[in-house]
Amino acid sequence: MDDAEGYGDPRTLERRIARMAAWVENSVLLKADKEATYYETIDINMDEIKEPILCAPNDPDDARLLSEVMGEKIDEVFVGSCMTNIGHFRAAGKMLESFEGQLPTRLWVAPPTKMDAAQLTAEGYYSIYGKAGARTEMPGCSLCMGNQARVADKSTVVSTSTRNFPNRLGKGANVYLASAELATVAAITGKLPTPAEYLESWKKINASAADTYRYLNFDTLESFTERAQTINLSPEVVEAAKKLQSA
Repeated sequence: MDDAEGYGDPRTLERRIARMAAWVENSVLLKADKEATYYETIDINMDEIKEPILCAPNDPDDARLLSEVMGEKIDEVFVGSCMTNIGHFRAAGKMLESFEGQLPTRLWVAPPTKMDAAQLTAEGYYSIYGKAGARTEMPGCSLCMGNQARVADKSTVVSTSTRNFPNRLGKGANVYLASAELATVAAITGKLPTPAEYLESWKKINASAADTYRYLNFDTLESFTERAQTINLSPEVVEAAKKLQSA
């Protein structure tokens, strides 16, 4: 490898590639021991869930039904973090595409990887975000950790990130955790919708769900498969990876 395409030391990526290749040759999946016991077993009947569930400010363990918090005014919305995949950004884009006018909220959009961003750009979604007035961030953590960008002080926010601890996304901010689809509806309406309002919006993207939620795989992208053909790993790196795999 001549370079790491901005991700750091090429040797680090070489070792990762070699380790993955060694695992593919001798793949071993983790599984629980037959005699394993657990502190607690939680069974959830998904058929009983009839509406979205959010985590209320500012505690990721404080789960609420949408009907319990509907109507709350929302100032900012973050669609991003490692909790999202490309399908969530397509869904957001399809919801925003039919919106006209100025959003009543500040909408942040940050795909988790450069690969997602490139594909979304190729499919025209970045132009939709721009037309709607969304602020697109560099792929990565963005608002999630609050160390790359911050929401306004004391704002009320809907975020697709993993945590909503006090002051994490912004000083004094009240942060709800929700799905990308619900977050986008909140961005468009400026409030947490009713379950009926959410489901009406959901119908618009559910009709094309097979296309919207297509996974993005490296082996289907020419730019990545062509680059992969040019990578040559040293025998020393390959041998070290095999030893670690068999250890």
